[in-house]
Amino acid sequence: MAPANYSPLIGFLQEELAIPFSSISVAMKRCEQDSGPLPMVLWQYGLVTLEQLDRIFDWLETA
Repeated sequence: MAPANYSPLIGFLQEELAIPFSSISVAMKRCEQDSGPLPMVLWQYGLVTLEQLDRIFDWLETA
């Protein structure tokens, strides 16, 4: 998935979960290298909690 496709998700992460863009940027770079989904990479690197990860997946289901 190209980074542009992440725009709504990035907005949610920043506005609803208050994740700094610097953290999101690091995770996006890891996604490109590891080909993993952004929410999982954020969690694997400790950038979101398990509760936040659940909220992200809930949001993705309804987005």
